[in-house]
Amino acid sequence: MSFRLVQRPSRYLPRAIFSKTAFLHRSIDGNRRHQYSTTTTMSFLPPFRYMTGEELVTLIKSDAKPYTDYVVFDVRDDDRVGGHILGSVHAPSNTFLERVRDLVEQTKDVPTVVFHCALSQARGPKAARIYSDLRSELEEKEGKEEKAHAVFVLRGGFTEFQLRHRNDPKLIESWDKDVWSSPYH
Repeated sequence: MSFRLVQRPSRYLPRAIFSKTAFLHRSIDGNRRHQYSTTTTMSFLPPFRYMTGEELVTLIKSDAKPYTDYVVFDVRDDDRVGGHILGSVHAPSNTFLERVRDLVEQTKDVPTVVFHCALSQARGPKAARIYSDLRSELEEKEGKEEKAHAVFVLRGGFTEFQLRHRNDPKLIESWDKDVWSSPYH
């Protein structure tokens, strides 16, 4: 028997999948007598999925409208210098917690939300988790049925995205060769 944990004691705890397995005690003669023990295993699932750079390119170049059908949040801090995804919203990670409620309110009708940082290993996934949890919590408090929305993290972050698409002005703006030719990137 498997089920998804819907209610969490704290919004900061990750979603989990529980599965219970019952073991039956067998007597020496091989007959099942009674339930011996129950074990519970748990695996954690993030409240977001990963999107590849090519999937984001397809989304941006499609008929989908930014801020209506999708929004891209760039949670890089000072490392945003040197370029960014065209039309992305700059929501620096160092002030993200202060702004997240406003961001959720502004994007509550947007079905696809994409987060990224430089590599999408820490800041991007953390912001996506906080955003997703708060959005679900606010929709639950308002008593509204949770609107279909998908939260994504850009796999490889802006660093990988700019390597492939830096010369496309429909995808990247303010790209600076001097910044990205630095040995620190």
